[in-house]
Amino acid sequence: IFCRKDYVAGEKLKTVVDLGANIGLSALYFLTRNRSSRCYLFEPDPRNIDKLKANLAGYEMRYFLREEAVSDVSGSVRFGIERSGRYGGIGVETGEYIKVPCTSINEVLREILAEEGAIDILKMDIEGLEVRTVKSIQADLLQRIGKIYIEAIPEERLHPAIFDQRQYGGICQLTNKLAKVGD
Repeated sequence: IFCRKDYVAGEKLKTVVDLGANIGLSALYFLTRNRSSRCYLFEPDPRNIDKLKANLAGYEMRYFLREEAVSDVSGSVRFGIERSGRYGGIGVETGEYIKVPCTSINEVLREILAEEGAIDILKMDIEGLEVRTVKSIQADLLQRIGKIYIEAIPEERLHPAIFDQRQYGGICQLTNKLAKVGD
């Protein structure tokens, strides 16, 4: 994340939404871009939470953690887990499962946008649900997001009327071409 710059963020970064925050390494990258950026973190695997908090020690006043999944639907979902905590997810067959709360992407974005006004970066690493979830975001919300990073290689253009799209290895970057939101 720091070396490959999977989720490039400039010094003017203000607001990040990190879906699939895992142990907090991407959040640490975002929080170190400047002294005022804020991160809204979503991580449903309870085994990752202590590591996330340890990795973000000293930044507690600038991140907000919700221990839940986010996708295109809301409700209680079956979440596959595995020993490393890296590859679990909704619909992921791992042999071991837990029930986790899940909030729809549109509900999450509405809440955060009501507080922040705009989102500079929306990062998604949600184990195979990225494209489906991005496609479900309502247009009025998309217009207030500067960049979307997803861990996926989409077979189609996502919201081409609003975003330019480029692929960097396994990361798809969508850049809002209509409004300059953040850096």
